[in-house]
Amino acid sequence: MHTTNYISTFIQIADDCPLKEADVPAPGKKEPSIAELQFKMIYDNPYKYTSDDVLFEVYAQRNGIKASEKKAAREAFFSKGQACLRASPLTKRWGWGVHNNEEGKVAIYAAGSAEYKKLMTDKSLKQTKAMRSSRA
Repeated sequence: MHTTNYISTFIQIADDCPLKEADVPAPGKKEPSIAELQFKMIYDNPYKYTSDDVLFEVYAQRNGIKASEKKAAREAFFSKGQACLRASPLTKRWGWGVHNNEEGKVAIYAAGSAEYKKLMTDKSLKQTKAMRSSRA
């Protein structure tokens, strides 16, 4: 079983993120975007879910997986490696840093905020950056 969970880690925004201060993800055209779904789930429930919980729930919503099918679908989903929140549009495009606490539960913090700056300089946390959108 693979996992995307981090422990005591802060994921900073990508070096090539177009925003220096966070913004709320724009609505999707027909259905909510991945960024919107991830944002709502994490922002409304700080430190309630792990990265695995967020990524699978967004996948389940976008693929119409019924509650009765979720256990098996989650096992299948994590039977192979998945991109973690370092690849999330929240960290790459929308300017949100992700804090993973000692239990692996996540919360997001707006780039440019005092909380973001505090987490970014916290020596007790592993610091990592979101993946760049471009190779250059």
